[in-house]
Amino acid sequence: SVESFALEAFNTGDFYKAVEEEVVAEKVSKVLYPNDEPDAGKRLRLQQQYFFVSCSLQDIVRIHTERAGLPLSALPQKWAIQLNDTHPSIAVAELMRLLIDDHHLAWNEAWAITLETFAYTNHTLLPEALETWPLGLFGESLPRHLELIYEINDRFLDEVRTRFPGDEDRLARMSLIGEDHGKCVRMAHLATVGSHAINGVAALHSELLKASVLKDFYELWPDRFGNVTNGVTPRRFLALSNPGLRALLDETIGDGWLTDLDQLRRLENFVEDPAFRARWREVKRANKRRLAEFVHATTGIELDHTWMFDIQVKRIHEYKRQHLNVLHIITLYNRLKRNPSFAIAPRAFIFGGKAAPGYFMAK
Repeated sequence: SVESFALEAFNTGDFYKAVEEEVVAEKVSKVLYPNDEPDAGKRLRLQQQYFFVSCSLQDIVRIHTERAGLPLSALPQKWAIQLNDTHPSIAVAELMRLLIDDHHLAWNEAWAITLETFAYTNHTLLPEALETWPLGLFGESLPRHLELIYEINDRFLDEVRTRFPGDEDRLARMSLIGEDHGKCVRMAHLATVGSHAINGVAALHSELLKASVLKDFYELWPDRFGNVTNGVTPRRFLALSNPGLRALLDETIGDGWLTDLDQLRRLENFVEDPAFRARWREVKRANKRRLAEFVHATTGIELDHTWMFDIQVKRIHEYKRQHLNVLHIITLYNRLKRNPSFAIAPRAFIFGGKAAPGYFMAK
């Protein structure tokens, strides 16, 4: 939190200064992830990422040292910090700043703590989707962090030179500072270099990660790479959101599946059970009726619950390929127009999602 009013500044007649800290802090946290097309939006987004990361890290360090009374050397044993995509990867430089500037640790000790504390989850194989920041903007907003990133980069590239002597192209590809379309800070590289474990979110994705966008890093540190398949919590995504199905599962195989999803394999014993199949279909029909009622209440569109519901709920993005889905709808429509006897199950297509404020094509 910030002090909302600086009495000393007010008493000397500096009325703006009296509330400036609160105004600036509210600006940073008022609207999460603004349109980052204009430079002002880019600057605010970087400030937001740093603001939330710094708050979290300062809390962690304070709880660890003051409340628990533990030495900073024990931080990796008590805290695991997962960098979920590149947006929080400035945390690598921020933790180094806290350890070196605020707690006066030597570089090697601070780096060992940082490396063992962070792990990085990569979510995209598209090189253009890996976050970068223009060097000028980054240096103006976070000058101390840029100094630290330069030092991290120098030490890292020395390690690469030792392993792959004379390979200048590899150095350029792996550097934390990119030269593409002007100098920039490569946040995915920062997250990779500053983490002891790197994973993709599906088996195929993790293999492609090692073979494409992070190939050079995999060749340097193969032991750091692994896979953690994206999962769901059955309590949240089944038990609470689908009470009808939960009741059927509980009555059929007990409620042990809530904490052990492998128990769902016991449903295979009921595949040919007419009573179970009838109840399964009724649960599905009841859910479709609920959805049809919601759609009618919110849009005025009437849906027949006996139709097939073809649903795509993803963020609106070219690589999510909503446009291919639309082309499929047009294709089915044209086939029906040409051949009215074309056999097709009646269906409704339902889209849901959001687009980034500055993403013109998605809008």
